[in-house]
Amino acid sequence: MSDAQAPAGGWHASNRPVRELRLHGLNAVRAVFERRPEAIRKVYLTQARIASLQPLLKWCAANRIGYRVVEDEDLKKLAASSHHEGVVADVLRAEPVPLVEWLGRLGEGPQGAVWLDGVGNPHNFGAILRSAAHFGIAAVLLPEHSPLALSGAAARVAEGGAEAVTLVRLPEVAEASSALREAGFGLAATLVSGGSNLFATPLPQRLVYVLGAEGEGMNRTLADSCDLRLSIPGSGAVESLNVAAATAVLLATWRQQH
Repeated sequence: MSDAQAPAGGWHASNRPVRELRLHGLNAVRAVFERRPEAIRKVYLTQARIASLQPLLKWCAANRIGYRVVEDEDLKKLAASSHHEGVVADVLRAEPVPLVEWLGRLGEGPQGAVWLDGVGNPHNFGAILRSAAHFGIAAVLLPEHSPLALSGAAARVAEGGAEAVTLVRLPEVAEASSALREAGFGLAATLVSGGSNLFATPLPQRLVYVLGAEGEGMNRTLADSCDLRLSIPGSGAVESLNVAAATAVLLATWRQQH
């Protein structure tokens, strides 16, 4: 393996520390540079990207962070994707924060969050993060034992949104629900059918949308324990929206009301 193909620090991709994440995509890399540049460990880019990434490269040089100009084929191998947009970066992960810590630092007034009950597709995860960032949602909440974690593919789809939205690790369901309600949040289950019309329902200022897994939907016990059960009305030409598309509609509706 050539130096251009080797991950930062000389680690092979299969045994790179889990706390390190390989990002690709222009906006994903720029977002890390803008919000937490100290997390950057190594940058790879094509010759064509040098001009547009000058601030990042100057910062790397000043802080003794390695960067290397490589060919397009090298970036495809590094990113394991042809959608690298001319840049790849190895960065330290921003680990999910505990629920109690996140609640302790929340500001007053309207706050929105998304609870992902089983969502696993990285492209859907990335699209949800992008919508959450666009609509000013405070956090994405991950269940206690969820294996879902930010990947390079999810971060690229998020177009920088992964750095703008806090990931929060929940305790077990009853404890999480209780803590959220004590902080003034209502919980809204999102159902394909059988829920109240989203567009005709007043939404609380502090709201957590609970979203189910792709295909299977959300856990019925969890849905029944929520304060609201909501469905997005449509023409009936298709059964439902994809979870990421549904999230955008849900968040836009909450944002419009608050």
